[in-house]
Amino acid sequence: MNSPPAPVPARDDAHAAPRALIERAFASGDLASERAALVAAVEATVGELDRGTLRVAEKLDGQWFTHVWVKQAILLYFRLRGLTTTTIGPFEFHDKVPLKTGFAAAGVRAVPHALCRYGAHLEPGVILMPSYTNIGARVGSGTMVDTWATVGSCAQVGRDVHLSGGVGLGGVLEPVQASPVIIEDGCFIGSRAIVVEGVVVEQEAVLGAAVVLTASTPIVDVNAVPATITRGRIPARSVVIPGTLPKKFPGGEFGTPCALVIGRRTASTDRKTSLNAALRDFEVPV
Repeated sequence: MNSPPAPVPARDDAHAAPRALIERAFASGDLASERAALVAAVEATVGELDRGTLRVAEKLDGQWFTHVWVKQAILLYFRLRGLTTTTIGPFEFHDKVPLKTGFAAAGVRAVPHALCRYGAHLEPGVILMPSYTNIGARVGSGTMVDTWATVGSCAQVGRDVHLSGGVGLGGVLEPVQASPVIIEDGCFIGSRAIVVEGVVVEQEAVLGAAVVLTASTPIVDVNAVPATITRGRIPARSVVIPGTLPKKFPGGEFGTPCALVIGRRTASTDRKTSLNAALRDFEVPV
């Protein structure tokens, strides 16, 4: 299970008024009595997400916190908006959320067939190959979102990250209390890897090809004696590959999926060198 996020530390909140309105409407389900003010508050919140002046989750004092009311605003955004048709050459879309624009002004390279929804923020230097980035997501500068990779709703991707071809970062928009998927700075996520259910991959970790991480996936440190098992978080600078653990069933004993932490990146495979080198050191496929 994705554990509830820690409460955000108290501080001066310039968003107190729109936050209260959004929380009240979300709890009651009443979108009519204060509709004009609610629409303005929701549109402004999603606009801030798009510009990067607000984010779904942030790291404060070394701990990740989730702004639940911001996720509520995104869900209300869907309910308050109607469907519109967008035509781009021969392509047609019919949706409630417009596509993101202004890549040149933002310093973002977007290769044809890279799709990003409005309400996601891309820092300068992001490269989008043909891929999909959903509303509420944030992608840090210098990060490559490679071909057919998916950055799900509210996922937080740090700076200088490489999401290899076909990577799937899950969207954790509901339940609103759940923490989003977080990939910290300098990580390398190998081809077809999947990270969902609010898993945190800490700074400069490397996931080999086809690693699957859910909130319940056993993460086994095979260098500990005895091996240790954790869940939900990959330690910083870890090198991880897919593995199996034996489990007995009525029909016999079978291997169930897990992730194996086989080592740590060294100075020779720091972020100044090719991240592929970290995998080659451990004979890990990319």
